[in-house]
Amino acid sequence: MKLIPKAEIPTGPAPAAYFTGAVIIERLHESTPPSRAASVRVHFPPGARTAWHTHPLGQLLIVTDGEGWAQTEGQPRLVLRPGDVVWITPGERHWHGATAAAAMTHIAVQEAVDGAAADWQEPVSDSDYLG
Repeated sequence: MKLIPKAEIPTGPAPAAYFTGAVIIERLHESTPPSRAASVRVHFPPGARTAWHTHPLGQLLIVTDGEGWAQTEGQPRLVLRPGDVVWITPGERHWHGATAAAAMTHIAVQEAVDGAAADWQEPVSDSDYLG
């Protein structure tokens, strides 16, 4: 068993290539073989979101604060609130982030294949984001 005190959790800005807005990521747990699971807490200010992306083994989102949106390509946008849980299936092209008016925080859990937990694609356009 390993305890990671909050003060020791690596925290910093999300990569601009994969996110729109000043997103902050807390790296809660990195995968350690034989485990492939990793988890992050992601803080999205209003208007911030991920780029389009997929996950080879899926992703679990647990909304902890605020209000957000998530969308699978070609499907209606979903509203996310604290306590909501979202399962994104392997290979499902999607994005997630805060609403235009409210910040949102979620915990994301995903597994990596050959070191990659996501296939990052192009940014989500404002028209796709705003629906």
